[in-house]
Amino acid sequence: MMSEGWRKSSYSNGEGGDCVETRLAREASRVAMRDTRHRELGQLDVPAGEWAAFLGTIHDG
Repeated sequence: MMSEGWRKSSYSNGEGGDCVETRLAREASRVAMRDTRHRELGQLDVPAGEWAAFLGTIHDG
């Protein structure tokens, strides 16, 4: 699996904790995410608009 373009939260430490990585999916209108502990299991792609709404909800509390 390609590792280029994946981003991990700045809140993650370098000790391999429970982290999620994200990147733009091959279709630019989607966001891919995967579990850093189980990268071999693949990724989940969601529409970019849904991802933005999710992040907005988290930000707004």
